[in-house]
Amino acid sequence: MMPRYPMEPIRTMPKTNIILTGFMGTGKSTLGRLLAQELDYRFVDTDQLLEAELGQTIADFFAQAGEVAFRKKEEELVLALTHQRKLVIATGGGLILNPVNAKALAQTGQIFCLTATAEEILERISNQQHIRPLLQDQNPLAKIHQLLEQRAASYQQFTQISTSGRTQKDLIAELLQQFTRTA
Repeated sequence: MMPRYPMEPIRTMPKTNIILTGFMGTGKSTLGRLLAQELDYRFVDTDQLLEAELGQTIADFFAQAGEVAFRKKEEELVLALTHQRKLVIATGGGLILNPVNAKALAQTGQIFCLTATAEEILERISNQQHIRPLLQDQNPLAKIHQLLEQRAASYQQFTQISTSGRTQKDLIAELLQQFTRTA
């Protein structure tokens, strides 16, 4: 169960968190775990935390309560995370689209947007489509293209790092270099 913190304004604190955002299947969780290990930070996957708090999968919650209710739960979680430091946070793909979430997370750390081609995303998540509520579509590749286009402006406000055709070692090195440059 996620602890509840008072919803007070964020005090000025050092930006010590690393936030990985971007579309599903871009490597946020995989790279986040490795990066946290490298930095001796705690790894947090917002989707996993939400599923634990909700007591059900995100897909089931989406089906029962809808996207609006889910996005509200995400916002509550983000506000709780802003009171913690030395985290590597892997966000759900749509979490950062909420300006409240983006602003709160940016005050606590550096946000990196991981990217990949639509084709590579589909390949990476092809065995997970049944648990990806936004991809319940006849043509998932077209849906990915559509969602990437819709989210482009939100995603582009953050430092972009392409994960397509790159090794985990190379990506971790780039993330560390970018983070230490801005910390």
